[in-house]
Amino acid sequence: MTREVGEALGVEVGVKAKRELLRGRLVRLADRGWLHKLPDARFTTH
Repeated sequence: MTREVGEALGVEVGVKAKRELLRGRLVRLADRGWLHKLPDARFTTH
């Protein structure tokens, strides 16, 4: 989930706006094929 990814990357995730920015970036990476977005809104590299 976005919160878990942000915590692993050291990005501030306590503010909803910061999570939404990160979610947008993750979605763009998924669109480009760098990540895979699962149906339950999780992201994976596999």
